[in-house]
Amino acid sequence: MTGAPSPWWTPGRHADRRPRLLLRNRILAAFRAWFAARDFVEAETACLQVSPGNEAHLSAFATAAIGASGVRTPLYLHTSPEFACKKLLAAGETRLLSVARVFRNRERGPLHHPEFTMLEWYRAGVPYTDLMADCADLLALAAETAGTRRFRYRDREADPFAEPERLTLAEAFTRFAGIDLLATISPTGETDRDGLAAAVSEAGLRVAPDDSWADLFSRVLVARVEPHLGIGRPTILCEYPISEAALARPAPDDPRVAERFELYACGVELANAFGELTDPASLRRRFAGEMAEKLRVYGETYPIDEDFFAALAVMPDASGIALGFDRLAMLACGANRIDDVLWTPVAETLP
Repeated sequence: MTGAPSPWWTPGRHADRRPRLLLRNRILAAFRAWFAARDFVEAETACLQVSPGNEAHLSAFATAAIGASGVRTPLYLHTSPEFACKKLLAAGETRLLSVARVFRNRERGPLHHPEFTMLEWYRAGVPYTDLMADCADLLALAAETAGTRRFRYRDREADPFAEPERLTLAEAFTRFAGIDLLATISPTGETDRDGLAAAVSEAGLRVAPDDSWADLFSRVLVARVEPHLGIGRPTILCEYPISEAALARPAPDDPRVAERFELYACGVELANAFGELTDPASLRRRFAGEMAEKLRVYGETYPIDEDFFAALAVMPDASGIALGFDRLAMLACGANRIDDVLWTPVAETLP
């Protein structure tokens, strides 16, 4: 006996897993019905893309298309259907849903899997706060479908029927770490690395000589902020620093922050939302910065999808969100690992 768990496909283990898997199916069906009732169009986007995305710390699976002549064209399995969905917005869709299988390399653990299901939806012509209301409705629907009144993960609980707390990053850093985050961001968005380093050190967290402002921001977020989010009730963590905006546009009332929020329950991040940035020049600069950081950390970069930038130029104002469906299913089912709600987990690989 090795002590290793039996494979997921053995009859006995499948019988143990099956109730949660069927519940996952019911939740997904309920979500699809919810979106259909609100006139969303569901689109199935291609998994193979020219670029998998241009975020520094997302790692993709690379492959190649082989033409009849034998010429190989590099392609990637998408890390999100975002680029394809935004092209559909440019094409004229206004309420769009994608239930996508997505792929992320270098990620495996209780809350991460190399292949998982992402729900993305977009609303054209509405503020990103409308997505906050969507999140509250879907959390309640997941719990109702699962027949539970509480979400649980490890020793944390949350009421999925409660109105989510809205908390800005600045408020969260002050409350949980005693750090004035906005004091380290200039009115034009430049960050003060040394100022944040001093505050992080004073808060009792490690500071390395080569830490960037972003490194320090992430360390505080993970160590001091995230464990307190979504406890008792869900949390919407909003107004990210503009340097951490990803594909979100600047907030109209404070250029130091962006129209970005993340949804948490039981300390688990469930969704990431943007008031979408549609200025091609600004986004190209952000992608260049992200790829420079990726090259520094991982020694590689990903190509730019020029077709995406062409579509962005005619894309309407919109708000969009990506929700990790498997994580939400975990909480609704009371599972401890993401593998517990996946019908066929990816084969184990070496660490």
